[in-house]
Amino acid sequence: MTKTVEEVRLYRVTDAVALLGQSRSAVYELIRSGRLRTVKEGRTRLVPSTAIQEYIALLEREAGAR
Repeated sequence: MTKTVEEVRLYRVTDAVALLGQSRSAVYELIRSGRLRTVKEGRTRLVPSTAIQEYIALLEREAGAR
């Protein structure tokens, strides 16, 4: 069974890469620049599903501003 973004609360960075269709290095750059919010659980960096939704909304706002 496939889960939707709302059902999964936290994604590993590799899963976020697949969801966003970006390269691994591009996603880490988004994280470094603060455009994609993350949390840490121990040594693992996780991307909240809300952060993915916020990033997509940011892209839509930027596209609409042009």
